[in-house]
Amino acid sequence: MNFIDQIRIECRSGKGGKGSAHLRREKYMPKGGPDGGDGGRGGHVIMRGNAQLWTLLHLRYTKHVIAGDGEGGSSNQCSGASGKDIVIEVPLGTIARDEATGNMLCEVTRDGEEHVLLRGGRGGLGNQHFKSATNQTPRYAQPGEPGSEKWVVMELKVLADVGLVGFPNAGKSTLLAHITAARPKIADYPFTTLTPNLGIVPYRDHRSFVVADIPGIIEGAHEGRGIGLRFLRHIERNSVLLFMVPADSADITREYQVLLDELRAYSPELLHKQRLLAISKCDLLDDELRTALRKELPRDVDTIMISSVSGYGLDALKDRLWGMLQHVPA
Repeated sequence: MNFIDQIRIECRSGKGGKGSAHLRREKYMPKGGPDGGDGGRGGHVIMRGNAQLWTLLHLRYTKHVIAGDGEGGSSNQCSGASGKDIVIEVPLGTIARDEATGNMLCEVTRDGEEHVLLRGGRGGLGNQHFKSATNQTPRYAQPGEPGSEKWVVMELKVLADVGLVGFPNAGKSTLLAHITAARPKIADYPFTTLTPNLGIVPYRDHRSFVVADIPGIIEGAHEGRGIGLRFLRHIERNSVLLFMVPADSADITREYQVLLDELRAYSPELLHKQRLLAISKCDLLDDELRTALRKELPRDVDTIMISSVSGYGLDALKDRLWGMLQHVPA
């Protein structure tokens, strides 16, 4: 699969260079005193956001990242060169965690944003810093600090405004293909979508918003069934969750409740997001059946009837989603 959203890399920063213990000795200055320079700092390991990247695929075979060591100081108070920094470019929405502790180190959400994952060791001071009235020729200097090393886990959480949530074959990919320029795989069998897909929805007055389609969720997903929970991290950043249940479902209210239960089992915070329930495949119903179906829909969530094939309700859906995005709680 070309969509890689989680990797682990061993990162190692550079060690600092040692300070110089040189004493100035020239033909006409036999006792010039200490003039040892400082050592250079070790190289940092830096994570930088790149808006041109969409997955972590380019890091799939990168297992070790090692920054350069700082050079030692030299005579004439010359400091050593700093070690080479290593920059890891990642897509926007990437989080870095310490694998040993699980603590979050940083997250990148803007293009060009940089965070230092591991700092290089400081360079040692040369002997010029240790001279005094009672010790005018110190013959010692500081060693450089060692670098640090740790395994870092990077997780990508797709940045999107609206996340599509539903069972397999609920019509999520079909909707994405009709309201955006995305071209996800569409077929008449479950789990056609195996990786998240992003699409930009054009709206009035040259405005737009981003929709994310994730693989379908099934009952018992939090126990390891299916593949949906693996990608639920991609809707954690969404402002609005669009639940989709097909009109030919045996029990729309139960399917909606199952989806809520699976999200609650994954992260209760997902239930605090704005929600909208879309009844898809309404082209299969006539006006009388639609009226009867409305009486059976859940009362605790706003609903809308749509058909991606015929275009029924899609403009109204865009209006509802745009209105919800403009009233996102701070």
